Amino acid sequence: MIDSHAHLDDERFDYDRDIVINSLPERGIDLVYNIGADLNSSIASVELANMYENIRAVIGIHPHDAKSYSDEVEEKLIELAKNEKVRAIGEIGLDYYYDNSPRNIQVEVFKRQIELAHKLNLPIVIHSREAVQETFDIIKESKEKYPELVFLIHCFSQSVEMMREYIKLGCYIALGGAVTFKNARHPKEVALEIPLDRLLLETDSPYMAPVPMRGKRNEPMYIKYVAKEIANIRGIKVSELVEITDANTKRFYND
Repeated sequence: MIDSHAHLDDERFDYDRDIVINSLPERGIDLVYNIGADLNSSIASVELANMYENIRAVIGIHPHDAKSYSDEVEEKLIELAKNEKVRAIGEIGLDYYYDNSPRNIQVEVFKRQIELAHKLNLPIVIHSREAVQETFDIIKESKEKYPELVFLIHCFSQSVEMMREYIKLGCYIALGGAVTFKNARHPKEVALEIPLDRLLLETDSPYMAPVPMRGKRNEPMYIKYVAKEIANIRGIKVSELVEITDANTKRFYND
């Protein structure tokens, strides 16, 4: 299996990171895409990717830290992107739930990083919370301007109808631990209805651990619970789902 979205640079892995990463193959995990959220974590992602064959890096500034974005930060991202193991820009987008950065700055930085991804010819990993229409509108506008751009909506929790609108734009959708939660209606509905060639699996480790590990530190190996739940919803074999989603992940990340 491939975990399309994790944060193994997080401090919750400080005491056993090497053990976790080195044990991935025996736990059935072939690749993990480690996602940046600010400049420091983007640097850490590249360092991890350089250290471990089975780690890839994604770099970018999360909307929480949009207020920290500057020309200097952008230049550092450009420099990091020269590393061959950097596979995308992300996670970027809008977060109107916490509003850790002013909304107008979030929008400005979101658009700047989309432009950066275009210049670097890299796909884009999207974070969107409590900003459904605003995020969609920016992505749609960007696709009209740059049709070749490819987007992945991470931790998708929106409606089936919105999923279909994203699919029309050629976007990919990632589902994680939330699909295993009893009352997570939207993720389960999306899992049933999404075209399988647009679906990726993720953990968002160390966050959002799936049932039966809910409340614990999430890890890439727990992606098996996500795969089992979606396969059960779809009425297909887990092995079939994994084969499809692994291929989708490599196609999205050009890996």
